[in-house]
Amino acid sequence: MTPIQQNARVLWNRQVAPGYFKLGLSCRGYETAIPGQFIMLQVPGNGSPLLRRPFSIHGLLPEGNGTKAGIELLYKVVGKGTGILSKISPGQNVDLLGPLGNGFLQAPPGSRIFLVGGGIGVPPLVFLAKALKNRGMDMSGCHMFLGGRSKSDLLCREEFEALGMRLHLTTDDGSEGNQCLITHPVEQEAEKATPDIIYACGPLPMLACLAGIARSKGIRCQISIESMMACGIGACLGCAVAKSGDPDSYWHVCKDGPVFEADQVDL
Repeated sequence: MTPIQQNARVLWNRQVAPGYFKLGLSCRGYETAIPGQFIMLQVPGNGSPLLRRPFSIHGLLPEGNGTKAGIELLYKVVGKGTGILSKISPGQNVDLLGPLGNGFLQAPPGSRIFLVGGGIGVPPLVFLAKALKNRGMDMSGCHMFLGGRSKSDLLCREEFEALGMRLHLTTDDGSEGNQCLITHPVEQEAEKATPDIIYACGPLPMLACLAGIARSKGIRCQISIESMMACGIGACLGCAVAKSGDPDSYWHVCKDGPVFEADQVDL
């Protein structure tokens, strides 16, 4: 799939939780985008950051009923660039490059699946869960482990519930669900019945812990690594991560990932 650079029209830019926004974009060339792929977006306006920002694709927008085809992003306001982005209005244009990177390999229907999302690592997992259901997966047998600092950081729980998934919630402050690391209920449920595959996106310490759980139990584990990038196409070499077993060799998250088998990466 060849990436396309284009001006994408903003369809909506809605706050969905304190500090979190969903951005709908009308754009072409994403009909066959894969869960786990990402885009590079140039924040518009004078004084905006020079470099593009990477964002996971949260979902696809089908064309029909008067709507344009496109994508939806889910982002958190964490700095100047996303602060400017949160103030963009419908009808404005943003410069978009994508789809980029490699996505998740989707398990066949009937597989026992764990999805694990920490904080803003949740967006690509919504896209993945919907794609699995569209392929015929019985979502009642799929577990979604959702963690955040507090209740307001537990993103998209209603969307996972609507898919019929079994939801496990944890928060650092105990404001919702269990007060523990999200990896704790993952390990507990894996003891009860081993999953065929774990899909995960979130902070590196969480991914490292999941990789250890998967390795100890012989579970396949695919992780989506979040990394700052300058180009998104492997030219700047700024998003390097060490290969497992060979610290002198590196993967580049934008080109070789962002989705990897957990045992490929030195976490």
